[in-house]
Amino acid sequence: MVYVKWAIILIFWTAVGAFLHYTLPQRDIARITDTYEKRIDPGENSWFWAQHDVGGDPNTTNRDVFFIQTRGANGKVMVYRNEDTAWSWPPYFKVNSSNLQAEAVDMKSTAENPKWVAIRHYGWRNEFLSIFPNAVRITPVAGPDVRLIPWFNIIILTVLAAIVYAIWVRWRRFRQRRIDPLLENLEDRVDIAGEAIAERRSRFRRWLDGRRG
Repeated sequence: MVYVKWAIILIFWTAVGAFLHYTLPQRDIARITDTYEKRIDPGENSWFWAQHDVGGDPNTTNRDVFFIQTRGANGKVMVYRNEDTAWSWPPYFKVNSSNLQAEAVDMKSTAENPKWVAIRHYGWRNEFLSIFPNAVRITPVAGPDVRLIPWFNIIILTVLAAIVYAIWVRWRRFRQRRIDPLLENLEDRVDIAGEAIAERRSRFRRWLDGRRG
């Protein structure tokens, strides 16, 4: 049971960590190499695509999606989608995908004359599942070595840690006041019942021995 307990705990916190890693914003420094628009037909990976753009027809199964191609200072290529989130999850309330695409087009650059930008996004990139992180904001930066401190994530994670700790403390106090005494009382009753049964068995055996003798 101990292994099952720790397995459940590990699975739970792994799921929480994956959820936060997907949802919380991240920032990459890169230069934009190209932008394009592509017709998308979400299938089994539809969970990793946003909803239709604000004002679009929600009944259509496919739609045009903006994409932003980038290359980092280390040469790594990354492709971002550029979709509205509107009022859906995650709560970025993004409704400016067209404006963001125009900004991305204006910031395109070459390796000879690079323009470095910080791309704020959420989500994952997976070639096998054909999923892309969703760009939320593009900000020009001085160079590829600019240090970006994730203050928003630090605040959110600190608040969540404080909430989890407060819940754990209250649960521990409740368990010590209410549950542990009940369990101890139950264990005492079980021990008493076990001793009584053992005593009766001993008497019964002595009685049988006396009858046989």
